[in-house]
Formats: sequence, C-alpha cells, structure tokens
Amino acid sequence: MNFYIILALSAFLISLLGTRLTILARRGRIKPSLAVLRGDAPEPPPGGGGIVIVVALAIGLLMADVDYSIVLALFLLAAVSLLDELIGVAAPIKLLTQLVSVTIPLSTVHTAIWGGGLPLWLDKTLIAAAWIWFIRMFDRMDGMEGLAATEAVCVAGGLCLLSVMAGDLPKTLFSYSLVTATATVGFLWWNWHPAKILLGEVGCVPLGFLSGYLLLLAAAHGYTFAALILPAYAFADGAITALRRFGRHYYHEAANNGWRPDRVVRHVLGVNLLLVLLATLSTLCPPIALVILAVAYMSVFMLLGFFAHTAAETHHEG
Repeated sequence: MNFYIILALSAFLISLLGTRLTILARRGRIKPSLAVLRGDAPEPPPGGGGIVIVVALAIGLLMADVDYSIVLALFLLAAVSLLDELIGVAAPIKLLTQLVSVTIPLSTVHTAIWGGGLPLWLDKTLIAAAWIWFIRMFDRMDGMEGLAATEAVCVAGGLCLLSVMAGDLPKTLFSYSLVTATATVGFLWWNWHPAKILLGEVGCVPLGFLSGYLLLLAAAHGYTFAALILPAYAFADGAITALRRFGRHYYHEAANNGWRPDRVVRHVLGVNLLLVLLATLSTLCPPIALVILAVAYMSVFMLLGFFAHTAAETHHEG
C-alpha cells in the first residue's frame, strides 16, 4: 500500500509543480497580439505544457517497472510532436512514428482481442488502426481546455477501479493506470478553465498513446467490453464527426455556441463517470455485458444529441 501512495504522490507532484514552473518560465515570452493589447480578446494560454506530463509519466511508469519500450515510445512521440510544433513535420512521418509506437507493444500480445473470431494478424491490424485513431482524437481534444486531461483521468481511473473490482487483472495495470491518472490530475489543476497552459500536441499524443496501451492491457486479459466502454465518448464523438466529414466535434459546437469550456467538460465528465460505472458493471455481470455496452454508447449519443440540440437552438434564436 505504501508503494502505491508514494507512486501516486510522486506522479502527481512532479506534474503539478513541474507544470507550474513551466507556466512561470513561459510567462512574458509570448508576444501578445494586437487584440489582446487593446483588451478586445483574452490572452490565450501557452501550449506545449504536455512535456512536463510526459516526464512525470515516464518517471512514474519506470517506478512501476513498466517495459522500457513504452517509455521510449512516449519520448519518441513527444519528440516528433515537439518538432512538429517548432518546425513542422510531414503528416506521413508522424503517422509512421505512431505506427511504430503502437506496433511494439502489440507485438507482445499473443492472444486475439476479439475472441479469436479473426486471424491474429488482422486482429492486431484493426487494433493498431483504432489505437492510432484514438491518439488523433486525443490530439484534437486539446482545443477544449481540460477535455483531453479529463478523458485520460476517467479512462485511467476507471481501469484502477476495474483492477480492484475484478481481482484477476495484473497489478501492473493498476500501477500504470494510477500513475497516468494522478500525473494527469496534476496537470489538469492548471489546465482547467480558465487554463494557464495547454497540453499541446507534445502532451496529447503521448497521453492518447498511453491511454490506448492501458485499454489494450485490459482487453488482452479478457475485459474487452470494459475496454470499449471507458473510451466511448472519444470513440463516438470522433466516429460521428468523421462520418459528417467536415463537421465539427460536438464539444466544439457547444463551445462555439456560448458554452464555457468548463461547462462542456463537466457534461463530458458526468457521462464518463457513468461509463466507469458501466465498465465495472460489465466485469461483474459478464452475461449482460453486451447490453451494458449498448447502454454506454446510447448514453454518449444522448449527450452528443444534447450538444447538437443546444447548437441548433442557438442558431434558431440567432
């Protein structure tokens, strides 16, 4: 127990204090725009704060005895993302980097995630594609203050609860999830609206990768339904937005129609807490796991419909 307390506090404090130092270091380095100087617009928070959370995650995960390849993948993704923010990196190179990063942990999984219904190579190919897409969804969430961090906390926190309730999951999953949740909470302290700093691509991409890795570990140990339920909001919003092609994400629609970022994130947080409950229930009641999965996604669709209805009402009033 003492080890887990030290692990959680270490990840939290490194992230919390490191992010504060980053904010102080960057203060005054960004030249305000003319609109900000005239008082016509608030000063936007600086980006790139995610480098601190990557360091906090790496230290915490190494304390939890994670495979070195996971830490190397985190730093690889962070480095390429940082280069992209500074000088620009071609999209195929970023995609190749993400593909390499997800392929390494997938190579250690020797059981089919989808229950053996597909050949192992096809099973892993689909998982890799979904994982990379999940990383992209995380990257896009950085446009909403606190959203990406909240999503990561709910996924990792849900897996912590799942590890405790299930009993037959490896302790490493609990340790990795605990590090991810506490380190992200430390950053979220400064990232909540009105945000003092943003994750940036350098933080969102590694955080999306690590969240996907945790879900993969749960699915590889037979908890596929829980692994599909916990990220349901990111999956559903991203999938529907992709089907609408040039449409905006639903959380963007709500924000663009007068909702403050913290109000939007609180609604997403409420649904995510329900998803944590449903994911846990799916492990305790396997015979009705499919029904619980359907309820989870219906709950998310209801929130997305609420966001869309709010946007429609605003346009009608205008």
